[in-house]
Amino acid sequence: MALIVMKFGGSSVADSDKMKHVANKVIARKKGGNKIVVVVSAPGDTTDDLITRCEEITADPNPREMDMLLATGEQMSISLLAMAIQAMGHKAVSLTGFQAGISTDDDYTRARVKKINPKKIFELLDKGNIVVVAGFQGMNKAGDITTLGRGGSDLTAVALAAQMKANLCEIYSDVEGIFTTDPRVVKDAKKIDLISYEEMLEMAGSGAQVMQTRSIEVAKNYGIEIHARSTFSDKEGTYIVSEEKIGRKKMEDLMVSAVTFDKNQVKFSLIDLPDVPGMAAKIFSSIAKLGINVDMIIQSAALDKKNDISFTVSKSDMKKTQQKVDELAKQLGAQTVTCDEHVAKVSVVGVGMKTHAGVASKMFDILAKNKINIEMISTSEIKVSCVIDSVDLNKAVNELHKGFKLNKK
Repeated sequence: MALIVMKFGGSSVADSDKMKHVANKVIARKKGGNKIVVVVSAPGDTTDDLITRCEEITADPNPREMDMLLATGEQMSISLLAMAIQAMGHKAVSLTGFQAGISTDDDYTRARVKKINPKKIFELLDKGNIVVVAGFQGMNKAGDITTLGRGGSDLTAVALAAQMKANLCEIYSDVEGIFTTDPRVVKDAKKIDLISYEEMLEMAGSGAQVMQTRSIEVAKNYGIEIHARSTFSDKEGTYIVSEEKIGRKKMEDLMVSAVTFDKNQVKFSLIDLPDVPGMAAKIFSSIAKLGINVDMIIQSAALDKKNDISFTVSKSDMKKTQQKVDELAKQLGAQTVTCDEHVAKVSVVGVGMKTHAGVASKMFDILAKNKINIEMISTSEIKVSCVIDSVDLNKAVNELHKGFKLNKK
């Protein structure tokens, strides 16, 4: 008897009919002789709607109260799905994150899982229940509800699969798997059958909104195979596995596996900073203390003992970053601060880069031939990213996808 963790995203449980469809899908897996744990996100746009309600009250919500609010979406889903399964004649019990034994740290709105005690889940499974767990949430040592950040239901599912030694973790959404790029932007994007943890980490980290980065890190660390597939199709999706399982030779045949992009970027620049040791440390340590993740950084060459430092952050952190950077500019003697919201990041990702030279130069050449200016560049062993003007994004993605022959995969 296999233990399977099935996670369903918000689009999969957006209304009553879809909820019933999910219930049937879960029951079918149970009838196959499996023990089933289901992790569910909030229905449809519920989380965004709750955030909007919050913004109508205050522009600076208390993080603890924000988590209390946002956790209600998943609790709506688990109770409705459990009722749908019960109405079809099968045993089901819904559990909040705390009831499922998920303990976190105290970092409200982006908490990290500290430990999981799945004793109650195992007891309910042994009694023949389908166990439906609220994704995205846990509880800290003070007994407060915490949430795990955007996409946190993925982390809930993978962490439970790791702790419970599940045979498989399935992530269901409204798409058929992982694609070479967003099919809404490139019509001939292709589904990827197998992808490595490393590639998936880079894709998630560079804007591909398919799975939360932290969930992939956990899967890699614990060797959890993930099957990303569609709720509304029985077709095989994409398996996220180790490089060894794919086979290095097969991976090396492809120079680039995917093109990803991120429109949720803002670029800040501190102009004419004094060129003295420790300047960058002061800037980025101050930003880090606010819990803001800096993505790309570039520092210009010194001229007349002055230089410029530019960096990007998520748009959701723009207001907090602006306040801190304005404060730092006065303290550190910068001439001015600029903020550019009209930027986007485009990336090419592929393990094949380890053995293929010239990926970066080819990317730059494709962008240049299409008169797309590069503002910032960053690289890793298997990724090259460029910040460009957001008006050029769709063209850049299409041309890179074609230039690296991903449309012929």
